[in-house]
Amino acid sequence: MTGVGTLAIVEVAREIVCVDCGGRCHLLSYEPHEGWEPGDVVAYRCEDCLDRWDIVLEDDDDDDRDHSR
Repeated sequence: MTGVGTLAIVEVAREIVCVDCGGRCHLLSYEPHEGWEPGDVVAYRCEDCLDRWDIVLEDDDDDDRDHSR
């Protein structure tokens, strides 16, 4: 559980793989001064097909949940 006044900092990849064409997508968004937080939107652009991908960041702690249900 996160305490009052505690920020969850999220790591953001500089490149991701394009879901549509398999090309490389580069980060468009600038990192906020206070760092990336869950709920922030990060934009990427594919260098091959030029698709834009807007991704909502989730808390890294969500990875620890059991998704098998």
